[in-house]
Amino acid sequence: MSSEAAIEIDGLRKSYGQFEAVRGLSLEVRRGEIFAFLGPNGAGKTTTVEILEGFRRRDAGDVRVLGVDPAHGDRAWRSRIGIVLQEGTAQPELTVRETLTLWAAYYPHPRPIEETIELTGLQEKAGDRVGRLSGGQRRRLDVGLSLIGDPDLVFLDEPTTGFDPVARRAAWKVIAGLRDLGKTVFLTTHYLDEAQELADRVAIIKAGVIVAEGAPSQLAGPGEQETEILFVAPAGVELRDLPGGVAAIVGDDGRARLRTGRPTRLLAELCGWAAERGLELERLEVARPTLEDVYLDLVASSADAAPAEAAA
Repeated sequence: MSSEAAIEIDGLRKSYGQFEAVRGLSLEVRRGEIFAFLGPNGAGKTTTVEILEGFRRRDAGDVRVLGVDPAHGDRAWRSRIGIVLQEGTAQPELTVRETLTLWAAYYPHPRPIEETIELTGLQEKAGDRVGRLSGGQRRRLDVGLSLIGDPDLVFLDEPTTGFDPVARRAAWKVIAGLRDLGKTVFLTTHYLDEAQELADRVAIIKAGVIVAEGAPSQLAGPGEQETEILFVAPAGVELRDLPGGVAAIVGDDGRARLRTGRPTRLLAELCGWAAERGLELERLEVARPTLEDVYLDLVASSADAAPAEAAA
């Protein structure tokens, strides 16, 4: 195993009867990075993650998590892994501090209780019972429970589902802070803006195979993932008279849209043209393709039927 890899997968396969949920999947997650694993329901995400966590057996392929085959992971190996499930299981009658103290006893070298409380921003709720916490506060506690054993690797499964925008932003700060602690984070989420904000790299899985992998800003889909230049054409000016205007498309918002792989050059030509004539290009904007654009291009437009994620 590479000294820089927290997770290595080579040729992973898993079938349920005649259905092959994961088909020769290979990827690497580096130590100390936030890695987002994305895909639609039924793509094979849950199966892959459960294999990595040691909860499901694979049919074929080589898997190493922190240098160990998860199918044979022992107690010492499990103590190096933290897991945040979609729904937490903390006892509602215990306080936040009592809950963390209880869980800390399960690990050989736990993090200090008060330090973990501070890390998750629960100082003011440390003496409150879990059953009285808000959804966002409970999710912070879930993250605290995953960290109390001072793991090297943390699996986060849909960590902000159901959060309001303020709570989501607060949770993002906690997750980003894990990177600063030197933790490796394996994140699954359906929020593409969340992956774009947090992840150093992402992998998109579709029908059991990886269809794209890399930094969010560098991914390219099968379609034209070009930069868009948007503006409102000056009154009395035909689009065909503008640089590149022949290829412009007018959207529902009334703005002309030009797609280009050379945005700097085209923008300079447009602005130069307008300046020479004393005109303004109202609502001018340069929009680079987002991770969501790439994801939809790769996955959401597919007509392939997908079974429920629970079956994969």
